[in-house]
Amino acid sequence: MNNFEFFNPTRIVFGEGQVKAINNLVPESARVLILYGGESARKHGTLDQVMTALGQRHVESFGGIEANPGYSTLMRAVELIREQRLDYLLAVGGGSVIDGTKFIAAAVDCEGDPWEEILVRGAENIRTALPFGTVLTLPATGSEMNTNSVITRYETHEKLAFSSPLVFPEFSILDPTKAYTLPARQLANGVVDAYTHIMEQYLTYPVGARVQDRFAEGLMQTLIEIGPSLLANPDNYELQSNFMWTATLALNGLIGAGVPQDWATHMIGHEITALHGLDHAQTLAIVLPSVMQEQRAVKHDKLLQYADSVWHIEEADEERRIDLAINKTRDFFEQMGVKTRLSDYQIDAEAIPLMVQQLGEHGLTQLGEHGDIDLDKSRKILEASL
Repeated sequence: MNNFEFFNPTRIVFGEGQVKAINNLVPESARVLILYGGESARKHGTLDQVMTALGQRHVESFGGIEANPGYSTLMRAVELIREQRLDYLLAVGGGSVIDGTKFIAAAVDCEGDPWEEILVRGAENIRTALPFGTVLTLPATGSEMNTNSVITRYETHEKLAFSSPLVFPEFSILDPTKAYTLPARQLANGVVDAYTHIMEQYLTYPVGARVQDRFAEGLMQTLIEIGPSLLANPDNYELQSNFMWTATLALNGLIGAGVPQDWATHMIGHEITALHGLDHAQTLAIVLPSVMQEQRAVKHDKLLQYADSVWHIEEADEERRIDLAINKTRDFFEQMGVKTRLSDYQIDAEAIPLMVQQLGEHGLTQLGEHGDIDLDKSRKILEASL
């Protein structure tokens, strides 16, 4: 296990009815902007609960943040904040709304073009960010307890990420009942997203990090156990509680502390979303099995550990065990209703060169825990995903 520092200042308030805690978490003098996506937060009463909890504070609202938060949309929120002199943000939604809120928080005082300064040049250019909290309604990304954000510029078909310690949420309300009304597609996507987050930090090579390994394996087993039942029983509090907490722990930095990490699946997947509009989790389900196959030699030891500790595969031949582990991963995603081939979304081989070209244009030419996934390997991974 490598040297590491772990710091996460986000306060988690977990359980049914905890939206009311906002009154004690947001400064009384705050001028608040509530950010949300579609109308489900209003339709199901969450926005009303948030407004009630905010009491007499000055409150504005901004909706319409996309499932892949769009730069032009977010910049309209930035202008509203500047015009109304707002100083506290409250994200009500899933990872997309929270990701967008992080970008907005950093962009308000940014000098120059925030896309260029934050997403192209790098998050080290962020000097200040507005404080914000979150009310999570869609478990998936772990954005409620980390510093990561992914933003899409639809006009140029680009999807870029940033991370900065200045955009940790101050608090996050995790009420499992808020996920009761989610469509099956969003629940399935959330399970696949969380599962892949864990795999990106786990499926590399052994470094003697037994605690992180056991923790990661337990989280994956939890998703495997509850995933199908969650689709069938979305209003089961126990299932939703375990799902929400697993998704948060999957990417709050804890299981990744002191261990090598991959993230090639995410980087390649972003280009599929940017060019073809697939859901983020759909791209992960497509790419991850192919990355496992293409990188099986360098991931050999961890693949065997994964086969044994997560899937309990009893097979004498090592290569056969790895094959079965990859197949079981694909089968799990399919069981959740998330397709695992580009062809399932009418994307054929002719689309691959542009995806590879965009990876190159974005400097994503040394992906993976060893930096050995060049553009040729990315092409092979995409071809294997057809």
